[in-house]
Amino acid sequence: MKKFVVHKNLSLRDFTDEVYPQGSFVFSRLLKSKDIKVNGVRVCSDIPVKIGDEVIYYTTPLQEAKPSHTIIYEDENILISDKPDGVSAEALAYELSEKCRPVHRLDRNTKGLMAFAKTDDAEKTLIDAFKTQNIQKNYIALCKNSFAVSSQKICAYLKKDAFSALVQISDVPKNGYVRIETEYKVLKAKGDIAIVGITLHTGKTHQIRAHMAHIGCPVLGDEKYGDRNLNKKYALKRQCLIAKQLKFSLGGKYSYLNGKTFTSTYSLELPQDILNGEK
Repeated sequence: MKKFVVHKNLSLRDFTDEVYPQGSFVFSRLLKSKDIKVNGVRVCSDIPVKIGDEVIYYTTPLQEAKPSHTIIYEDENILISDKPDGVSAEALAYELSEKCRPVHRLDRNTKGLMAFAKTDDAEKTLIDAFKTQNIQKNYIALCKNSFAVSSQKICAYLKKDAFSALVQISDVPKNGYVRIETEYKVLKAKGDIAIVGITLHTGKTHQIRAHMAHIGCPVLGDEKYGDRNLNKKYALKRQCLIAKQLKFSLGGKYSYLNGKTFTSTYSLELPQDILNGEK
């Protein structure tokens, strides 16, 4: 059993995603069995919750023990965690809030590395470093294999739509759009799927997912920007995208991090069906 007090007005699902990864993993199951109480009343649907409400999750010891992340590196200034899909940046920050602050974001359904600062000075330095690309972020993804060339740096313009929680991509400058740069390299391909290495030269909301979809090579399992038929074909419901590496190029007292490459333990493989030639 885990108990929380609501800190802002949200839906029950969104609140769970933000504060309790283990509850988020089994949220639908908990609702179905009425194993969530809001202000002492068992609920079976995703109801709104408001500031001050008490939420109790009757998770089992096994469910509670499922890790929300592993620590890849930690010192007096920073912590780098490796998270599975299904864990939001907010939830991870909530778990680590006593000693850490997130300095960049990662989608809930993207696996891999997140960096946290442990001091005010480290927070400012790392946020600035991500903005100026002095921290390199490398990803790997399973994408639809419609690549015109095997490697390329592509540029476009992105606009975030807060109402739809989506972004739009344009090949030409437009009012309200910001320039984005994404570099990709096909690492392995077979049939209609490719494993792709991706480096972000800008870091905007949903940049990889939207930009790859824009060139006709969406990330598999992506239900917002992806190819629904291809997702269905391989029974994928979460985006096959991993924040694989972080590389630092910092000055001053943080230069000790330079030359270090931090690597996620998660990996991607081509679906077994395509390796067996069945699809």
